[in-house]
Amino acid sequence: MLDARAAFESRKTAQERAADRITAFTGSLPFVYVHAAILLAWMAVNSHAIPAVRAWDPPPFAFLAMLASVEAIFLSTFVLISQNRMQRLADKRSDLDLQVNLLAEREITRVLQAVDAIAKRVGADTPSAKDLHQLKQDVAPAQVLREIERAEAEEEGVDRPPR
Repeated sequence: MLDARAAFESRKTAQERAADRITAFTGSLPFVYVHAAILLAWMAVNSHAIPAVRAWDPPPFAFLAMLASVEAIFLSTFVLISQNRMQRLADKRSDLDLQVNLLAEREITRVLQAVDAIAKRVGADTPSAKDLHQLKQDVAPAQVLREIERAEAEEEGVDRPPR
């Protein structure tokens, strides 16, 4: 898994690496401290609290508001870029989890079939399980998904046609 993650990270484009670095910094306390200092200095200078410096953006700080809006647009874009990349990674992990679970389910089914066959061959008494027959059947992922969707629709009170 570490190799797969390293491979995924190595395939990041320069823009994705930059977006990740920007997102990491903007989601940190140093970013908050830098912004607080800049905002306080801006307001102090432009409110004539520091007489030696000429104000360039008097209250209500229209230029500051415009800069903050533009910054918010760019920062939200960087965050979305990083989130999209992380979602692609999460989707790959989810697909891998599903594959592993399906393989494990198939293996368990084969073991149940083998144990049941051995028990019958040696004439061993086995506890009667109503669903043993079902447990010995392969799982059909598409059928399970349809059943989940049907149950969700039923819970929501929506009548969806079967696929």
